[in-house]
Amino acid sequence: MIALYHAPNSRSSAIVALIHEIGIADKIDIRIVDIPRVMSGTGAADPSNPHPEKKAPCLVHDGHVLTERGAIMVYLTALFPSDMAPPVGTPAWGSFLTWMTWYQGVMEPALIFDFAKISHPWLTATFRGAPEVTARIRSALDLGPWLLGNRFTAADLLIHSPYAWFGNTPDDPVIQNWVARCMDRPARQKALAADKALLAA
Repeated sequence: MIALYHAPNSRSSAIVALIHEIGIADKIDIRIVDIPRVMSGTGAADPSNPHPEKKAPCLVHDGHVLTERGAIMVYLTALFPSDMAPPVGTPAWGSFLTWMTWYQGVMEPALIFDFAKISHPWLTATFRGAPEVTARIRSALDLGPWLLGNRFTAADLLIHSPYAWFGNTPDDPVIQNWVARCMDRPARQKALAADKALLAA
């Protein structure tokens, strides 16, 4: 059994969108949990959530707990092969894996530090900064129209997400167009509509 512990309108919404993109909604038991929402000061740790830090998303497959969006996306695309990722073990899959781990290890920290106006030589040396993030995405899209070339993948779904959620898209028409196309995906719209209904209830 595979269960996704999902908090509406949170990082886990991208996992729900991926589930719809792959077409595996009938194979995943989506369980709604509350989470502490630091920015708004709302929410609370949900005792039913198996995430070690009570965050979302959290995927549990036959008792094994998976956390972190990039890892969960890689896992699901490997478990359910589709157009959302290249075949495991191919050179293209290596490129896909690079984007997924770059997001978790470099892009998100760099954007958070930039947003929070935190600067330190160690941070710059390790993560670089928002301009380097923008340049790397733009260099891929110049070969695009998607990060991996001619097809939309989970890499696009993950990496466009901070721009979609926070509206901080770089002042670059190529990146802005890419973000808009990612946001218009029917699977994403379906996930957001479901979140809206859950929050309204």
